[in-house]
Amino acid sequence: MSTITFDTLKFVTRLKDSGLSEFQAIAITEAFREAHGEAEVATKADVRELELKFEARMSETKAELVRWIVGAGFLQTALIAALLIKLIK
Repeated sequence: MSTITFDTLKFVTRLKDSGLSEFQAIAITEAFREAHGEAEVATKADVRELELKFEARMSETKAELVRWIVGAGFLQTALIAALLIKLIK
């Protein structure tokens, strides 16, 4: 996951400009920074990477499914042929 920058001075200044005391502005900024630091944020690149991994995995799964279906078809054909041969004799 990527790190997102946070301008604490700008945040404090904005809170002070809105009428909060410097103490309140600093306390809110620190609380926000701590909460923000604990959050795991996914970027567009992170999401795209997961999409590519998912698409690759789906392609592998589809290919494996096709192999199983073709194999089951051959097995059914062989069993039917064996039964027909046995019935003919």
